[in-house]
Amino acid sequence: MSSVKMNRRTALKTGLAATALSPWAGVFEGQESPVARKNRIRQSACRWCYQQIPMDRLCAYAASIGLHGIDLLQPDEYEAPRRYGLICTMAYAGGGDIKQALNRPEHHAAIEAAFRANIPLAAKAGAPNVITFSGNRQGMPDDEGARNTIVGLNRVKKIAEDNGVVICLELLNSKVNHPDYMADHTAWGVRVVQAVNSPNVKLLYDIYHMQIMEGDLITTIRDNIAWIAHFHTGGVPGRHELDNTQEVQWDGVMQGIAGTDFKGYVAHEFIPTRDPFESLRAAVDLCDV
Repeated sequence: MSSVKMNRRTALKTGLAATALSPWAGVFEGQESPVARKNRIRQSACRWCYQQIPMDRLCAYAASIGLHGIDLLQPDEYEAPRRYGLICTMAYAGGGDIKQALNRPEHHAAIEAAFRANIPLAAKAGAPNVITFSGNRQGMPDDEGARNTIVGLNRVKKIAEDNGVVICLELLNSKVNHPDYMADHTAWGVRVVQAVNSPNVKLLYDIYHMQIMEGDLITTIRDNIAWIAHFHTGGVPGRHELDNTQEVQWDGVMQGIAGTDFKGYVAHEFIPTRDPFESLRAAVDLCDV
């Protein structure tokens, strides 16, 4: 699997082997009680990275190792983690897709309609965040795209405010995984959310993507933490396990986050190349600073 470039879409087709459903929440095979965590970093796991593992099995294991939730769930999945004392930490709610989203006004009406339908459902399920994207440039100057994205977010921010949910604009790399994506630098994203100026519109800072584009992670995070609502992880290079084959010092980055007043979640979004549960447990241990 390490030789295959995977993303959220391909993981739906070429995922991990399915495992049997765990019959209980909070405690997993061979454990007497859930793992106690420091909770300076509240962690979760992205669903798409474990797509071939049944939801209940994933939630049971997540609860057993001290996670707080499952990330990137569709509306019909929002409530599933609650059976295990977890929440959906980041919800899909119709915020466009990576290539076609807020930087083009023709998408604004559809995004607004989807948010009006789904953000109340996310709020009801206890999900604190919903995801959205800038879209690709397709020849559009970044300044124009920023203006359009600001208009689009201003159009939907009251929906988020009224429901107590944060709309998170994701920062992605345009160098390896998402060529031509517009929100590919922290400064662009911060400029947009500052202009929108709502406590319910912030950034999803993907550490994997921003290491590829910028580096300088800890300083960038500290300087912009007021505009960041959520984090994703992933080993660089390759988007695999958070281990000593990767160039990011993950415990150092987590210490940097924990040293701020950040109260959100860090969701693991890497593609395991080994036993998926062992890899997830190792990442959670590493980031539990």
